[in-house]
Amino acid sequence: MNAVAFTGNNSKIRDTGTLLGIPIDRKSFADMVQESMHAVDRRIAQRVFACANPHSLVVAQQDAEFRSALTYADFVVVDGVGASLMARVTGVEIGPRITGTDYFYGVLNALQQHGSGRVFFFGSSQHVLDLLAKRFAKDFPSLTLCGTLSPPFGVWSELENQRMVKAINDAKPDVLWVGMTAPKQEKWVEANRRQLTVPVIGSIGAVFDFYAGTYSRAPKWICDIGLEWAYRFILEPRRMWRRNFVSAPKFVWLVIRRHVCSGDATRTSTDLAKQEEIAHPSEKKAA
Repeated sequence: MNAVAFTGNNSKIRDTGTLLGIPIDRKSFADMVQESMHAVDRRIAQRVFACANPHSLVVAQQDAEFRSALTYADFVVVDGVGASLMARVTGVEIGPRITGTDYFYGVLNALQQHGSGRVFFFGSSQHVLDLLAKRFAKDFPSLTLCGTLSPPFGVWSELENQRMVKAINDAKPDVLWVGMTAPKQEKWVEANRRQLTVPVIGSIGAVFDFYAGTYSRAPKWICDIGLEWAYRFILEPRRMWRRNFVSAPKFVWLVIRRHVCSGDATRTSTDLAKQEEIAHPSEKKAA
């Protein structure tokens, strides 16, 4: 399959703080949206967006593929209040808390103001995709929903994966939203981004359900005071209990051990880059 060669952001030194070995961007929300629009306009650089919360940062310590996906994404933000709090407590300088919902609306509103844009949704169920497609047409009349695709459950064959990648590329989207559970979505993006001829790719998970209306997001005031995790736990205790009562305490312990006990509090990706430039393995081989 022939694909347009996009360059990532990781061959350059990024302004990030490092939390449990994962580079977290210090860019402002406005800068991320602006860079994303530049990628759409110029189509020579690809921007991949991913979120990190206490649960995902803990999982990444044991899952090498997930850790790689977060490391080599172009924008990684903390969308969990726990990660932001522990970063402040331990002196790790990271950017503001930005959620997948923030980035989703930021990019789409910027495209709407631009006057055009092609958007593809990949993930979730066909029911959810149908619902969000209807809302999308009303909310963003200047944009084109060029495709939706609900992947099969379970493990996909390579042939099936290539078929889905081709379907996305054939639709020629400017933005690809990926809505599967973490870490599946981030790992899929990392494994396929160099075949995808899409300038902006965002792994946004539950945003698909929020936008479709199949799942209620916490009211803004609850999000603003950092209690969205509690709201989600009340709605989905079976799914969220492990995140809140297993991963969260483990995250606190890991951060204290690594960033306080080992004196790693002020280490940033700029410091790391002095030892070895952050570059994707494929870029190192090409060099």
